Amino acid sequence: MENLIQTPEQLKEIVKENYSKIADQSKEFNENSCCGAGSGCCTIDEALMAEDYSNISGYVADADLGLGCGLPTEFAKIKSGDIVVDLGSGAGNDCFVARSLTGENGKVIGIDFTERMIEKARANAEKLGYHNVEFRLGDIEQMPIPANSSDVVVSNCVLNLVPNKFKAFAETLRILKPGGHFSVSDIVLDGKLPEGLKKDAEMYAGCISGAIQKTDYLDMIEIVGFKNISFQKSKQITLPDEILKNYLTDVQNLCCKHSQTF
Repeated sequence: MENLIQTPEQLKEIVKENYSKIADQSKEFNENSCCGAGSGCCTIDEALMAEDYSNISGYVADADLGLGCGLPTEFAKIKSGDIVVDLGSGAGNDCFVARSLTGENGKVIGIDFTERMIEKARANAEKLGYHNVEFRLGDIEQMPIPANSSDVVVSNCVLNLVPNKFKAFAETLRILKPGGHFSVSDIVLDGKLPEGLKKDAEMYAGCISGAIQKTDYLDMIEIVGFKNISFQKSKQITLPDEILKNYLTDVQNLCCKHSQTF
């Protein structure tokens, strides 16, 4: 296969390059391009992946690039005055929704390692006059956030892109205050992906091949040290035939058609 994944550092560079391009693409284009991969690698129906933010308090259309796979703020129990951190904040969509819940007495910090996304998010915040929403350039595996400083952490369809998920979860626990909590929307596997797809860098940047088994995902969170873990909401996504045919032999295609879900 082309674009085979090799090292964590290479993965990060691939993701950074792709999401730098995505920052300047429209929401409509991103929704129809596999989490915005932008290369025509696939055509997952946007209704299967993205959620409708349009009627949610705090929604800012200019900050919505169509990259999410859920509504992490829905279960985050954000209160007025909370300090909230968004991992992989993009153009600021979930940060601005979180701000509507924290109010002016709270604070929201978005972290992203793509310079262009940070620029776009900061421009959105400045245009809105939000002085309690801050965007920091940084790596989720080593967050530029002090320990025990956050009430709530959220993340939307980002941790599947992090090579060292264990470290990302450990960092999440580190920055949370005692009694704090986090809410994450992400892609997890139920079943096995074709080996070629798992190793393909383009599909990694498209949020698919970086996903891990749901049981492994939840176990990892528990091993890190989180308590009272719950799986709040799920929906099944079936990979279209145009994706699978690139990674399965004809025989596998007959046996496994429509079986790859996450």
